[in-house]
Parts: sequence; structure tokens; C-alpha cells
Amino acid sequence: TQEPALRVEQQQGVMTLTLNRPESANALSIELTEALIGTLTNAQDVKLCVIRGEGRHFCAGFDLSDLEALSDGDLLWRFLRIEILLQTVQHAPFAVVSLAQGQAVGAGADLFAACWRRVAAPGLKLRMPGWNFELALGTRRLTHLIGQDAARDLLIDTRTLSAEECLDLGLATDLAAAEQWPALLEGLVQRAGSLSPRALGNMLELTAGDTRDADIAAVVLSAARPGLKDRILGYREQLKAARKK
Repeated sequence: TQEPALRVEQQQGVMTLTLNRPESANALSIELTEALIGTLTNAQDVKLCVIRGEGRHFCAGFDLSDLEALSDGDLLWRFLRIEILLQTVQHAPFAVVSLAQGQAVGAGADLFAACWRRVAAPGLKLRMPGWNFELALGTRRLTHLIGQDAARDLLIDTRTLSAEECLDLGLATDLAAAEQWPALLEGLVQRAGSLSPRALGNMLELTAGDTRDADIAAVVLSAARPGLKDRILGYREQLKAARKK
């Protein structure tokens, strides 16, 4: 029996969502993206949601394995669904925690950044290359977290951040090895339960900053410019050439 792309467990108000595509570094396929949106949208009796990745990596971002077969329109639709996923995480009526190890790239880094608490394991490598193919995904969220100047520096240089740099910038809220995660989560569950579900949901919403419509528009405007597929292919070729040097 094939394993589901998303593994869902819920116990005593804690829902754990495990990205379960380790063979592709948990890249966000259509199936995985839609499973995340549906599970988060329909969740009930949740105080705390944990998002983590199976295997060595948290999430390699947008799944480009079938890029050659996709049109610009296909890509636009998929990026919109990922933006909907990020908004669903950011505006969830319960606390969402991301536990990240290995690689968190592109939409995977955006998924990490959309959460209330963002736990980076030592050795984490985080990168946001979207502007290399002119995609405006997650930019306001990043700016909200780390400030205008730091966001611009990170995005224009496509710099890879270490776990320690993520913590220094405020992109990560905690630095903890995987063996420390259970104790850390226990404390976060207690904190999330210190308010009533209604109070917690209202507080999270008011402190999130609601730019959902503008963020959707930004993704559409950037992705709808003809040549999106060619821009992504061009960037991939640049990466291949850089690796050969």
C-alpha cells in the first residue's frame, strides 16, 4: 500500500502533519498541497498543529518533477494553491508550529515562515529563490517577520541561511535539535492552552496582519507574465552550471 503524501495524527488537541514524500525531500506536489489545505481547513478540536517533514529534509519547495509537461497556466494555478496553503497556515484559528531540519527551500521556506513558532534544527539550510524567476510568493510574510532591509538583502542575493542565521534574523523562533523537539512541543502545548480557543484564535488573527487579497494579487501578477515556465527552466540551468564550477 502506497504511503499517503501527508500523514495526519491527532491526540489531546495536538494535530501533527508530517510531509511524507522523503524520496523527493517532501516537495509540495498537488496531492500534498491539497491534503494540507483540506486538513487544516477542516480541523476540529485543535489547540496546536505541528508541521514537520519525514526523513532528512523539511521541504524542498514546489514540486518541479513534471515541469516539462506543464504550461504557464498550470504553473500559475499551482502557485496560487500554494499561496492559499500559506494563508491557511498563517491564519489558522489555532497555533501552528513548524519543525525544520535539512533543507527548507522556496515554498518550503515560506511554509516554515508562515507558522506561529518556527523551530530550526542545527544544520538547517533555508533559501528563497522565487524572485530569480520573478515569483512574488511569501514576500510580505518574510518582510513582516524580519523587516524590510533584511528581507530585501535575503531575496536579492538568494542567500542560503543557516539555522543560527534564521534565529538571529527572527525567521526562526527557536533553535533545537530533533531530540529536543518533544520537550519543546510540550511547553508550546501548555502555552497554547493557556487561552480559551476563541481567545487564542482571535489573538492570532489580530497579530497576523491580513494581506491575503494583496498577496493573491501579487502572485497572480508575477506568475501571469508570459514565460514563467521558461524563467524557471532558465533558473534551473543556472543552478546546474553553478554546480559544475
